[in-house]
Amino acid sequence: MSPGQEPVFPEYETDTSQTSKLLRKFKETPFVPIGMAGFAMVVGYGLYRLKHRGEMKMSLHLIHMRVAAQGFVVGAITCGTYPANCGERLTSLLR
Repeated sequence: MSPGQEPVFPEYETDTSQTSKLLRKFKETPFVPIGMAGFAMVVGYGLYRLKHRGEMKMSLHLIHMRVAAQGFVVGAITCGTYPANCGERLTSLLR
């Protein structure tokens, strides 16, 4: 970029560190990192339970863990978008 030009997206070009980008994203949409953390917890629990699964088949155990992890992420994203959508509808109905 030449010195006389203005940046196209100044808010993205000023935050260069990964930490500042992650903190900004967490402030904008807090349920996405919560969903990611929940996904990691479910995967960790699934790996722990892998040793103690008993007579359950490996493929069935992996399917259950995948569904639980995906459900947690989808639930977190839904909980994050639901208040924003309801808030817009309520304000439009009250006007």
